Amino acid sequence: MQVTRYNGARDDASVGPDGTYHSGMARSEDSTAHGHGRSPEHSHGRATTATTPLAAALERVGDRWSPRIVAALLESPLRYGELQAEVAGIAPNILADRLRRLEADGLLTSVAYAERPPRFEYRLTAEGRALAGALRLLADWGAMHAVSAAGDAEHEVLRHEACGSALDARWFCPTCGEVVDLGDPEGTHRL
Repeated sequence: MQVTRYNGARDDASVGPDGTYHSGMARSEDSTAHGHGRSPEHSHGRATTATTPLAAALERVGDRWSPRIVAALLESPLRYGELQAEVAGIAPNILADRLRRLEADGLLTSVAYAERPPRFEYRLTAEGRALAGALRLLADWGAMHAVSAAGDAEHEVLRHEACGSALDARWFCPTCGEVVDLGDPEGTHRL
């Protein structure tokens, strides 16, 4: 099966709502003007100007939709239409753009399942699956701090099934098993 894929280098290419490749469709200038497009400083989606690890992470998945797409793909690979149904509220052009970006960043890959028209199934790479822990922590934080318009908690936090206590995530050293306090600058460092 011979399928032409978007490689991130062409600005006149687009992926349609059905996951098919379309050439000659210009990318919106607004996406670049508002910081959502790729600039020359990026190489495969990685910012060369990021000054901290958090800034580097946010360059790759810090928009509104990318974490939700990655979370939707954690369970299993999905086709374009399935992804659009799973990520409620995302516009087809935004989904197509985010899929291209996440693929260029090496967080997901697309596998052709139809040649004419070209259609793809999207699956996370090992690097994309590595985001699962961070996304679960972020979701748990959101659940603990989400409040409805009436002032009630909207979501239940993760609980230990055996005793019912809310779970608490902590950093620990897998070699010695010691829990590490990230507030202690002398206890940790980056290599």
